[in-house]
Amino acid sequence: MIDLHTHTVLSDGELLPFELARRAEALGLSGLAITDHVDASNIDSVVPALVKAAAKLKGHVSLDIVPGAEITHVPPALIAELVQEARRLGARIVVVHGETLAEPVKEGTNRAAIEALADILSHPGLISPDDARAAKEKGVALEITARKGHSISNGHVAKAAAMAGALMVINTDAHSPSDLIAKATALKVLLGAGLTPDEAARVFENSRTILEKALRRTDA
Repeated sequence: MIDLHTHTVLSDGELLPFELARRAEALGLSGLAITDHVDASNIDSVVPALVKAAAKLKGHVSLDIVPGAEITHVPPALIAELVQEARRLGARIVVVHGETLAEPVKEGTNRAAIEALADILSHPGLISPDDARAAKEKGVALEITARKGHSISNGHVAKAAAMAGALMVINTDAHSPSDLIAKATALKVLLGAGLTPDEAARVFENSRTILEKALRRTDA
């Protein structure tokens, strides 16, 4: 299991980065991206802090830790600028908080995230066929989520992604210790979204591919 979307006390999560990493390690995860919520107000402090934490942990835990960011509730016209800023500051995986049905995310956010070449569009709600096709063309992964509330559109997202041939990933959007899950539970979430076992296996492979790409960025 690789989880590419999690949060710490640096935004609205409950754990420090080191404890989050340890709890993920104890569950048997092989990779973890810490992607705290950012906008223009905190991006300059949050991303460097996560970069520092990930660097300190290297060699001390059995899983790969990648610093990232989740661009959250940012007006669509500003998303590309903040994606670039997050990467400049050292975020190796950039997530954009998609048009979940659980929150009043501004319309157009999904498309802006795709055009900005975010790595992952999280919980994209009732994503349109056009946006799913754009995600396929741009190589942006669409998230199937284990997070309560955001997960109510998983079936729609899985169907739209499959029809478009877009990449899918499975993440927890963890904010607390109980949000983290092992691979067996992640598989159940994927099957519950309507994927076949073979399709679910490819989703896990997609996460590995994105993680490896992020690690190459780290080593550059």
